[in-house]
Amino acid sequence: MEIVLALIYGAAVGALAHFTLPRRDTRGVALAPMVGAVAGGGIWTLLTWAGLSTANLWLWLAAVVVPALAVYVLLPVLAWVRDAHDDRERERLRIS
Repeated sequence: MEIVLALIYGAAVGALAHFTLPRRDTRGVALAPMVGAVAGGGIWTLLTWAGLSTANLWLWLAAVVVPALAVYVLLPVLAWVRDAHDDRERERLRIS
């Protein structure tokens, strides 16, 4: 049941990242919280399958750090990709 804490924390970090990082207009409002929740739940699942228990500090630390890293790395990359795609489409359609 503690996995819910990892999911909630990941979603909260994602929401915070959405509003603190620039280029909000290149992504939907739900993208960052979903990425954070998936990263938090995914690392929690992987580490518990690897044998870590909820009494292990590394499990909790990973559930805090991994979603933050995932969101704060992925969102700027997605914004850059979106901008590059939009520029190519404008050029292809001859829109100034």
